[in-house]
Amino acid sequence: MRAIGVLLSVALFVGLTGCSASKFRTYNGPEVTQVVVNKGQRRMHLLHHDQVLKSYDIDLGFAPDGHKQFEGDGKTPEGAYLIDRRNPNSEFHLSVGISYPNTNDVTRAAMIGREPGGDIFIHGESKQRLGGRRDWTAGCIAVKNREIEEIYAMVKDGTPIYVSP
Repeated sequence: MRAIGVLLSVALFVGLTGCSASKFRTYNGPEVTQVVVNKGQRRMHLLHHDQVLKSYDIDLGFAPDGHKQFEGDGKTPEGAYLIDRRNPNSEFHLSVGISYPNTNDVTRAAMIGREPGGDIFIHGESKQRLGGRRDWTAGCIAVKNREIEEIYAMVKDGTPIYVSP
């Protein structure tokens, strides 16, 4: 009888701990060697060399056409960057940073007397997002919260990211 009580207690404990959903996932698959974003198709792909591991629909900055020129223009940068940081306490569920601006971005913005901006991330959804409008960020790449949980686990700092028009 005592053994049944212990087994029931263990089963209850396991069942309750399984109910606590965490935004931090683990990933044990092939290394993500690059992230490829196609702004025109609104798609992002995580690749292991030339093999696509995962693909996602994305939202972009509120003025998505063209390369980011300066702070506040609502454009998502285009070009080659790196994943360079992560924010577990992001206002947008989770986020991974993109190394914008690079030296060329800073120079280009300075030539027109502006600041290049920064804080460009791949992130989850906004609590304030209204109306389900596409291309609502200030220049970031947005995915669903459950998707940024996968991306956060799969993509390591230092991973190249290529953003094309």
